[in-house]
Amino acid sequence: MRVTELTAAEVFAQGGIIAYPTEAVFGLGCDPDNNQAIENLLALKQRPKEKGLILLAGNYSQLLPYVDDGAIPQDKRFSVLSRWPDGITQVFPAKPGLSDYLTGSFSSIAIRVTSQPDVVALCQATGKPIVSTSANLTGHAPAQCWQDVEQALGAQVDFIIKGNTLGHTKPSTIIDALTGETFRQ
Repeated sequence: MRVTELTAAEVFAQGGIIAYPTEAVFGLGCDPDNNQAIENLLALKQRPKEKGLILLAGNYSQLLPYVDDGAIPQDKRFSVLSRWPDGITQVFPAKPGLSDYLTGSFSSIAIRVTSQPDVVALCQATGKPIVSTSANLTGHAPAQCWQDVEQALGAQVDFIIKGNTLGHTKPSTIIDALTGETFRQ
């Protein structure tokens, strides 16, 4: 690495868009507290703001500024938190006042804790989760490897983490954290 090259964490802090491996595919993300970065990400993806976005983290505590943790009944807390890491995205009540760039037209936020080492390292370095959406234009197949990202979106992405996915064969299941209702299998 040349001294002039930035790290993924530095690009994140500067509002850049990062491509990174997740459990099954490559994702695109940015700082969840930077609305301009999120606008840029949505424009790149050609994704409507109303759909909302997922936050991906290395541990649940990184997600606490975004979720209404108090809305989890004590009798459900263990089952909700034991679904992680990997493969399960849970929809939680959003913390009041959370940006609609993250929630879209909903009062909830979709979150996931992962064990993917590159994502865990990035979240540890920044102290935050990362916005997570598949690395593709809306309606196209998601990138399966960093080379796919480089070929399809390389000029529009500020940093590509050249790691590997965890090898899952399908995107995460999305469920309601409190009821268990499945939104995407």
